[in-house]
Amino acid sequence: MGARFNIEEVLEMAVQIERNGGVFYRTAAKNSESGRELLLRIAEQEDQHLALFEGMKKEVSKREARSTAFDPDGEASLYLKALADGHVFDLKGNKPASMLKGNEDLLDVVKIAIQAEKDSIVFFLGMKELVPENLGGSKIDALIKEEMGHITWLNSILKDERSA
Repeated sequence: MGARFNIEEVLEMAVQIERNGGVFYRTAAKNSESGRELLLRIAEQEDQHLALFEGMKKEVSKREARSTAFDPDGEASLYLKALADGHVFDLKGNKPASMLKGNEDLLDVVKIAIQAEKDSIVFFLGMKELVPENLGGSKIDALIKEEMGHITWLNSILKDERSA
């Protein structure tokens, strides 16, 4: 049987993904005069989702938060954090330079962001398989819905920018 994780660990990854997303948008805003305000607004939305996921994490019941495997050193949580740090909006090493070269226009940044949001949905769908339903697996649906909301909003920006 593969590794199983609890909802608290998945929510911690969601927090890290949103935190990384905020940094991505703020970095992109520094390089975009025409899209600066819009990119900062998206970063603020990432901050709001970060707060939402932190709130969800605080609400996790003791039963849902218990570990599903013996992990005295918290290695599963550390692994999941490292996975989140490197999975979506990776801002370590040379990754930011490869995602944002500094010459992107707003459409380029939005396209990168849409792909990252899609990747995060796929990531959470995979994590949903690892978290038992009785230990908070159903709460991952809320995470996925929030990420889908990001894509909808980004697509509307893309459409508006293309028609402008």
